[in-house]
Amino acid sequence: MLLGLDSDFPGLTADVNIFGDGLVELGTVRPDAAARLAELITAGLQAELCDTSAGAPAPARRQAPAA
Repeated sequence: MLLGLDSDFPGLTADVNIFGDGLVELGTVRPDAAARLAELITAGLQAELCDTSAGAPAPARRQAPAA
């Protein structure tokens, strides 16, 4: 894994649905690994906000299909 999290998330699997949306299943997660994941998500969101405020176009968001 790119971030070296394979030992923190041994049940991690990823797939793509027919609409091209990414799906991630974490499996059982230890509390310290969950905290690390929260830090990574926060950092990613902050980076995305900085990009959009700097004039970069925001990524297109699609609505989820009705269940």
